[in-house]
Amino acid sequence: MRAINLFIRGIEVVAALLLGAVMLLVVASTLSRYAFAAPIPDSFDIARLLVGACLFWGFAVVGFRGGHIQVDLLVDATGPRLRRVINSFAWAVLLLFAGLLIWKVYGSTVSAMRSNQLTYDLRLPVWPFYGLIWLGMLASLFTIAIKLWRIVSGRDHLTSAEAQEIEDLAHDSR
Repeated sequence: MRAINLFIRGIEVVAALLLGAVMLLVVASTLSRYAFAAPIPDSFDIARLLVGACLFWGFAVVGFRGGHIQVDLLVDATGPRLRRVINSFAWAVLLLFAGLLIWKVYGSTVSAMRSNQLTYDLRLPVWPFYGLIWLGMLASLFTIAIKLWRIVSGRDHLTSAEAQEIEDLAHDSR
């Protein structure tokens, strides 16, 4: 479990660094645009690509913590055994779709690399950014698989979203 927590912590750090980089880039470009009438070249393209990476690295954290938006009307009305079955099915479907998304983005990454797709101003190759997005998706595949394994094996206690949020807050305050 310690290795999994370190893995998740690493994903959180990468997501935070990417978000910080986007924030700094947007602020610096905005300030340079208004103060010097010269925005940072390719700041829009780089920020757009980094936001995509932020999204999927953050999705990897959500994949493990389960902090996504969910509707528990049906699940809350069931007992623990049926709740486990429903949640196992839901997480398995999420794992399947995450796998398909990873496959398609990998194809886009390879295509961008082969076609030498570049940004407009600085002529930077786009594929490393796509690769960063793909790695975030790959991390999410692992976190979703870990969560699914924990649900199926009974290591993850299944509560309603509200109870889970309260428990997470109590855990974070320790």
